[in-house]
Amino acid sequence: MRKLLFVCHGNICRSPMAEYVMKDLVKKAGLEQQFDIASAATSYEEIGNPVYPPARRKLAEHGIDCKGHAARRLCREDYGRYDLLIGMDHANIRNMNRICGGDEAHKIHLLLDYAQRPGQEVADPWYTGDFEATWQDVTAGCRGLLDALCPKP
Repeated sequence: MRKLLFVCHGNICRSPMAEYVMKDLVKKAGLEQQFDIASAATSYEEIGNPVYPPARRKLAEHGIDCKGHAARRLCREDYGRYDLLIGMDHANIRNMNRICGGDEAHKIHLLLDYAQRPGQEVADPWYTGDFEATWQDVTAGCRGLLDALCPKP
């Protein structure tokens, strides 16, 4: 089983969007039993909160439900629990390394690295207000990640 953890600052916009987009892609590919997918925050600010309403609406536009999500913070134990920890921006990556005590096993990556956009960040819609751009970035990153993990013959 592949265990994936998507991470952003508050776990109410980008990382839950990535979590639920990836779950949807995996389900549509018939690979649900092969994946464990979750998300987390690098901060404590939004702990326990649901997906931010505009992010929830953007997911719903595409038939994706995120009911039951409650923001949680990344912890050091997550590094051993997950195969890949996928951050949305460089600040997330720095904080993930700090929280996890480094990245000895090279598990921490940027999402858009999987969309052939190395080093690029998923803009935070909390600040930009552009949930469509975030949707496009997250979807491209998740599709690329799924292709990297399950290449088609």
